[in-house]
Amino acid sequence: MPGTLQQTIELFDPSLPLERARTIPARWYWDPEVAAAERTWVFGESWQLAARADQLAAPGSFVTADIAGEPVVVVRGDDGVLRAFFNVCRHRAACVVTEAEGVATRLRCRYHGWTYDLAGRLKGTPEFDGVADFRREDHGLVPLAVDGWGPLVLVNAASAPRPLAELLAPLPEKMGPLAELHFVERREYQLACNWKVFVDNYLDGGYHVNSVHPGLAGVLDYAHYHTDCYELSSLQHSPLRPAEGVSGGASVSEVRQGERALYGWAFPNLMVNLYAGVMDTNLVRPLAPDRCQVVIDFYFSRTEGEAARRFAEESIGVGHRIQLEDVGVCEDVQRGLASRAYDTGRFSVRREAAVYHFHRLLAGRLRRATQA
Repeated sequence: MPGTLQQTIELFDPSLPLERARTIPARWYWDPEVAAAERTWVFGESWQLAARADQLAAPGSFVTADIAGEPVVVVRGDDGVLRAFFNVCRHRAACVVTEAEGVATRLRCRYHGWTYDLAGRLKGTPEFDGVADFRREDHGLVPLAVDGWGPLVLVNAASAPRPLAELLAPLPEKMGPLAELHFVERREYQLACNWKVFVDNYLDGGYHVNSVHPGLAGVLDYAHYHTDCYELSSLQHSPLRPAEGVSGGASVSEVRQGERALYGWAFPNLMVNLYAGVMDTNLVRPLAPDRCQVVIDFYFSRTEGEAARRFAEESIGVGHRIQLEDVGVCEDVQRGLASRAYDTGRFSVRREAAVYHFHRLLAGRLRRATQA
C-alpha cells in the first residue's frame, strides 16, 4: 500500500542483530520515491568513480561524467593540480564541455561562448558589458571534491564531504598498492534490476558462488571464504586453489591466480576485485527503479607482448562470462521482488553480514532524506 517516504524507510529496522534482522523491504527496490531520495542522499552525497588517472595525466586533459544525474568535468590544470567542477556554465546552465574526454587549453561553453580557465575561473564573457553588479570572479565553475585511489579518480558533490580515505579505509592497506596495474578494456552491461540487487549479490559472502558461478567456485576455497565489515566498506577474501573437476574451472584458474582473491566494496556502489596481477572494478549506476548499468574496467600488471595480450583477452572473457551469470540471477531477483509473495528475507549469519551492513548504511542515508 502506498505511503510516505518516511513510512517506507521505517519499514526496515537496522537496530536488530544479524541473527534477528530482516532485509530492506521489497518496495525499496522498485519505489520511485526511494530512487529519487537515493539520487540526492546516497549518490549525491558520496564519493563516486568518475575517471581513470591515465586519462588525466597531461596538463589540460579532461574527462566528463554524470554523477547522481548531474554533469561533472574533471581536469588536470596547467599547474598539474587535478580539479573537478560541475560541468554547468554560470550563464545559462549549458554544459561547458561536451566531449567525453580530451585535452584543452581552456573550457569554452558552446552556447554563448563564456570561457573558463583550467582552474575554473571565468575569463571571457562576450557582449556582457553594462551588466550591473556582475563580477567575473564570482562566477567561476562550481567545484567538487576530487581524490584518487591508485588508478581510480573519484569525486564527491557534497558541500563538505568526508575525506576519501575515510570511505575506503582500510581497503587500500588490505588490498595493497594498485599503481602498477594498467587499464586495458571497459565492458558495460544494462540490467533489468535495481542497482541494490547487484550490490546485494556482490556482498553475499560467496553464498551464490557454488550455485551461479561453477567456474569461479572451482578456484575459491569456499570453506575459508571470509567477510570483514568496516565503517563504510567491506572486504571479502578467499584463498585460491587449483580447479579440479568443475565445469569451466580450468579456464578460470588460468586467469585468476595468486594466493588470495580480494573483493573490496566501498559504499555505495564501487567494487574492486583483485587477484595476482589482475584487477577489475565494478561500478553500478541506477538508471531507473528497476534498471541499472554496470561498468567493468579491467586492469593488468603486464600489458606488453603477445603473451600478455592473450592473457588479458582470456581474463576479460572469463570476467564477461561471470558477469552474464550474475545478470541472469539479478534480473530474476528483480522479478521476484515485484511479487506479492515476497516482502523481506532473512540473512545467513555465516555469509551475509556485508549485505546487512550495506542495508544499514543505506537506511541511515535515506533517513536523512526524511528529516530534510
